[in-house]
Amino acid sequence: MNALRRRLHVAARVIGLLLPLLAAAGDFRITPVRPVAELLPIALAATPPVEQGSFRPPDLVELVRLDPSIHLDIRYAGTRNFLGAALYGQARAWLQRPAAEALVRVQRALAADGYGLLVHDAYRPWYVTRIFWDAVPPEQHWFVADPAQGSRHNRGCAVDLSLYRLADGSPVQMPSDYDEASERAHPDYAGGTAAQRERRDLLRHRMEAEGYTVFTAEWWHFDYRDWRAYAIQNVRFEDLDPP
Repeated sequence: MNALRRRLHVAARVIGLLLPLLAAAGDFRITPVRPVAELLPIALAATPPVEQGSFRPPDLVELVRLDPSIHLDIRYAGTRNFLGAALYGQARAWLQRPAAEALVRVQRALAADGYGLLVHDAYRPWYVTRIFWDAVPPEQHWFVADPAQGSRHNRGCAVDLSLYRLADGSPVQMPSDYDEASERAHPDYAGGTAAQRERRDLLRHRMEAEGYTVFTAEWWHFDYRDWRAYAIQNVRFEDLDPP
């Protein structure tokens, strides 16, 4: 019995060491409590929360139409994401016009540094936030937004992004991967290499100069300053402007 306990203890330690490595490699996964395919029709039939107040009319603008040099790696349009399932029908990205125009200014400023923006996510229809909430076990709800409140992504005023090299178009390495659930994801994490931290901090500096604020737990997530001026949106990608 003691030998078995020692083997289990060693196995638990190995798993504990491997999980952060898997997350850093971009393999962070949460097993859905129900398949995404089952949750999709439920989320589409649901109604977003009713908000009180006066909001600006939505004016979602596709980022690559403003500046084609902005690159996309929309993880939720494929299976390379924390649920391992496609949530978007199209690999595209929109923001409210002021936020989108600010992002274009960031792109132009970064060109002097030899980098461009690599966008992972921007406007997110509310029904996808509902799927996230319903798919994730309650004890892991800290990782996703509460659909009863909506998210800043739902308002078209949040963007998840990294950098790519202008010289060859290759993505850069940051202290963590996108959507990694570890301390490496924090914007002030002191680990990783000096070059990784320098690129992360450069991205933050350029974004903050144009009215964006970094999320406290994710170096890649930035909220635009006017996010409170827009209501929650629930328009599917397929119902926005055609490609």
